[in-house]
Amino acid sequence: MVYAKSEFAKDALAVVEELQSYFATKLGDVSKQFGSDKPFERVEWLRDNGTHGGGSRYEARDEEIFNRGSVNVSQVHYDDDATKKLSSATAISTIIHPKNPRVPSMHMHISLTEMRDGKMYWRLMADLNPSIVNEADQEAFDAMLQDASGPFYEEGSAQGDRYFAIPVLNRTRGVSHFYLENFSSGDFVIDKNFALSFGKKVIDKYIEIISNAIQNNPEVSEEDKKEQLAYHTTYLFQVLTLDRGTTSGLLVHNQNDVGIMGSIPAQIDVELLKSWIELMPKPQDKLVEDLVVALGGSGIVDVDEAVKTKLANAVREHYKKNPEAISMQASGAIIPPTVANHGSLLN
Repeated sequence: MVYAKSEFAKDALAVVEELQSYFATKLGDVSKQFGSDKPFERVEWLRDNGTHGGGSRYEARDEEIFNRGSVNVSQVHYDDDATKKLSSATAISTIIHPKNPRVPSMHMHISLTEMRDGKMYWRLMADLNPSIVNEADQEAFDAMLQDASGPFYEEGSAQGDRYFAIPVLNRTRGVSHFYLENFSSGDFVIDKNFALSFGKKVIDKYIEIISNAIQNNPEVSEEDKKEQLAYHTTYLFQVLTLDRGTTSGLLVHNQNDVGIMGSIPAQIDVELLKSWIELMPKPQDKLVEDLVVALGGSGIVDVDEAVKTKLANAVREHYKKNPEAISMQASGAIIPPTVANHGSLLN
């Protein structure tokens, strides 16, 4: 794989790869302590056969502990194409869905975007996603975010609550949210260290939360499992109809669809998803219809790699037909022009 030439991109890659290794090791320790001692497995992908970068992800293999888990690092660059507005984009994006319904999921994203004109900015996101809310866990995660982000907590919390809202369901995805977009203090070293520190604090607190939750909830009921399935369906609904990052990734290229879909839980209640079609504004109602078809049309569906590919194609085809609908997706205070910066498969 050809890496970006920029020293800033190299430093950003070092940050996200350190966080990836740190998190994958900690999750492996959880598997060793509570599960079947199966470490996360590394999978690589390439952008344009590696000419424009690529990445790796660590995927969960311990089915006793994880419903689904993926720790992704990517670096895409256009060192050989001066027509692109974007010079490089370097990111870690991770979602962990534990098997136990009383152990919360967590999403984190940290990235550096470097523009051709020399401007650059960081994006930091973290959110706790329980199927069954535990107020102590929520309070602990909120307190960690406040400590990790310092003076940026109020802004990041407000933007996170806005970004993860699901208006048609009158709820949010998750209970504790942080989203800091277009962040730059003007000092790259300070910002890089802040991103690394923020990521490690998120990881450490999440490992503490899930370790305690696994120990404190050895038995789960059928009702717990039903609540988890409903929440996982809500998670898919938000990610594939509102999440701007997921959609942008699918519209920029089609070379890592399975990785981008790594956040989708392992089982989905298609009947519940169907019930939300009538709540959607046009043309997003048609998008949900297409997702239902990709999931097989009915029942409780296992989301394997073939289904992930169908879901990715459904999203991509929808926006090819309805490019204006991208404006209907979630945003914080600032909408990053990710697709325009890369170029788009819509063209």
